[in-house]
Amino acid sequence: MKAERDRFWKLLEPEYHRSMMFCRKLTGDRERGDDLFQDALVIACTRLSGLRNEASFRPWLYRVIVTTFRSTVRRPWWRRKKPLTPQMEVNLAGQDPTAVLAARRWLDRAFEAVSTEDRALVTLHELEGWPVIELSQLLDKTEGAIKAQLFRARRKMKMALLKQARLERTENSAQMRQVRKACTAVKSGIE
Repeated sequence: MKAERDRFWKLLEPEYHRSMMFCRKLTGDRERGDDLFQDALVIACTRLSGLRNEASFRPWLYRVIVTTFRSTVRRPWWRRKKPLTPQMEVNLAGQDPTAVLAARRWLDRAFEAVSTEDRALVTLHELEGWPVIELSQLLDKTEGAIKAQLFRARRKMKMALLKQARLERTENSAQMRQVRKACTAVKSGIE
């Protein structure tokens, strides 16, 4: 048993930090991410005997993490804070937090449109930089199936954002009409 545990920690060492950060991104929260990571490590450690090839430890570990994430989701994941990529944070102007909050809100809306598996897939590919070939090993699917799933997930996210933008534009137009009417009424009352 001790030899199995030592083997697990030896295999985990190069992936420890990245897999922990993935858990945090997946949950959108540091504490929940750390809890998910700990739960996944306990499960992975107990199931290490099922790993056939040590070279495939990384995809196997991430499969355990994603499965653990899916099984522990108690409330809708889209209500949790979503991580911004470093590129998104750098491109946001100044120190004004409203831009960060707006970007997070849009990311929330985009992730609402996809399943937890699609969210994990998009997070791994877009935020973690996993190539399609590794994702295909992780999910036991062909590269073509992964590309198609990524395409569909991105399309769903884009359509959700476009729909939300149209709704906001319509609401803003209605609000502007009300403001104009109010201004006209006030203006005619003054004259």
